[in-house]
Amino acid sequence: MAEPKRELTITRTFDAPRDLVWRAWTDEKILKKWWGPRGVTNPTCEWDARPGGKIYIVMLAGKELGPVAGQKWPMSGTFKEVTPMSKLVYVGGAMSSQDDPRNLAFEQLITVDFEEAGQNKTKMRLHILVTKINNETFAKAALSGMEMGFNQQTDKLGELLQDMVK
Repeated sequence: MAEPKRELTITRTFDAPRDLVWRAWTDEKILKKWWGPRGVTNPTCEWDARPGGKIYIVMLAGKELGPVAGQKWPMSGTFKEVTPMSKLVYVGGAMSSQDDPRNLAFEQLITVDFEEAGQNKTKMRLHILVTKINNETFAKAALSGMEMGFNQQTDKLGELLQDMVK
């Protein structure tokens, strides 16, 4: 098996004003609707978008994901930088165990930049860098789907934003 990617950048331009894209990233009630790859819901979504604010999300695999349906995928993290309407920086990662939020299988530094890209358009740049591996076996499995998962998640965000601007 090839070594999974440890760095990924996704850039998208949304047909939505920057304040709406920002809210989708900072309001946990909105974030809960689009976070995670297709087929995943978020029964637990704690997202305190302020410096030092905590992140704790439990993703639940739906029946459309076949053999992994019903699995829970917890993640936790902490915001490092929040520059309103411009930038979010947080450290987080998938947890090996739902019982201990400090038990990250791997850690990622995630930076999200937002900029206006014309009237009612927003360019978003999402950069993910794996900074530490704590559980090689678990991390390898999780990171093998990182590119697909983050792209699906970004697609879901775009679809939600389209619905919100209508």
